[in-house]
Amino acid sequence: MIDHFKGGGLDPEDAEVFRMQAHKMLDACLDQLEKAADRPWQAPPEDIDQRFDIQANGRDVGDIVSQIQMDVLPYHGGNTHGRFWGWVQGSGLGSDLIAAMASSVVNANLGGRNHAANHMERAVVDWTRRKMGFPEGASGLLVAGTSQATVISFQAARLRVLKDLRAQGQGDVRLIAYAGAGVHNATRKALELLGIGADNLRLVPLKDHKIDAQILAQMVQADRANGAVPFLLVGTAGSVDIGAFDDLNALADVAATERLWLHVDGAFGAWTRIADAPYRALTDGIERADSIALDFHKWMYVGYDCGMVLMRDELEHRAAFAARPAYLQGADRGLAGGEPWYTDYGIDLSRGNRALKVWCALEIYGETAFSDAITGNCQLASMMAGEVAKQPMMALGVDVISNICVFTARADLPADIQSALNKGIAQNLQESGEAVFSTTDIDGITMLRAAITNHRTRPDDIIEAVKAVAREANDVGENS
Repeated sequence: MIDHFKGGGLDPEDAEVFRMQAHKMLDACLDQLEKAADRPWQAPPEDIDQRFDIQANGRDVGDIVSQIQMDVLPYHGGNTHGRFWGWVQGSGLGSDLIAAMASSVVNANLGGRNHAANHMERAVVDWTRRKMGFPEGASGLLVAGTSQATVISFQAARLRVLKDLRAQGQGDVRLIAYAGAGVHNATRKALELLGIGADNLRLVPLKDHKIDAQILAQMVQADRANGAVPFLLVGTAGSVDIGAFDDLNALADVAATERLWLHVDGAFGAWTRIADAPYRALTDGIERADSIALDFHKWMYVGYDCGMVLMRDELEHRAAFAARPAYLQGADRGLAGGEPWYTDYGIDLSRGNRALKVWCALEIYGETAFSDAITGNCQLASMMAGEVAKQPMMALGVDVISNICVFTARADLPADIQSALNKGIAQNLQESGEAVFSTTDIDGITMLRAAITNHRTRPDDIIEAVKAVAREANDVGENS
């Protein structure tokens, strides 16, 4: 006898009450969306941990909705606000709300089988493939983000040179990867996770913020002469510090000559492919890569989490991951149909419906709206540089390349004092709710950094934020 079975015990006891509270939650979310400009980041209260203590018994759904309104919605990460430029984070879209509702009630597992969500993911992959210039038949997979996409890409890359890798392991073969100095840490992490080792990552010197292709070729040849196996070249489309882009055509030439897998870290910068001139040209050559890692939750603004890996050769992609034990056998009809299954192309068997967020966004707003927003972000970064130039004590760290502006508030001060001042200004403006900058180091000075991947940012936001920085910097001068 089953003593504790209560049929439907995890469904709402009163459907009408639940419906009413769900509508209340929806209205609160819509208010949050519509009033995003009035709701910058604010620090959570000191007792926030205690507010989330989980109770042994269930609580009234109305109490939960009220607590979410009081303790969750006001204390968000800040990236929904138009003056959030601290880190490369997307700003979220109204379409995410529609997608989340449908995704929740369907609760689809996109590991495989025959249901509509898998077909939607194929449409999203195919759209992205075409935007990146990959050939028909290329492969793709929606993942948590670029970090996961990088691991998947590198595994396929090493399987190209080690055919028995999955069965026998890497053994004592010393694989070597190459990337520009300052490459995103996702590359290093992936090499560590795969057992290749961070010491086998060669950091190639940069020339004009790009990998020096001539030095790269020399390094590859030297490693090969020393008995190592060069296998991977990582190009950057949008560096995290300054928004720089490697010359991807030059890297593709070296990769072809030296028989290297060319991977492009395009976490946010790959999306210049749909921007207007001159920004689109920054990713010329990306279509020649073997794999690309990119995020929709950055410069396509959709909600977290949502990244993608693209691979030129579907057979290489599948060979790196496909495995079908008896309980995962497909069928020619019924629910177990629907080949191909996405579990054969990545790490996860259980996968949420990320495609719905992307599909809803593209269908509701249209590709042109995203092109305009991405182009506009780059133009706003240039505008910020212009506002900085108007301030006599400020100075750019580097010229703006794409959507990132890096500058110091007081170029007239010694380097250590500049660094301390810029850090303090970033924190002060975050806490005041006026603007969110982060910081990065340029030539030994910690500078303010604005990474504009925010569709809600307007010219007035740029003007007022730079004025706020100038005010903070002038206060230091007046009080010193």
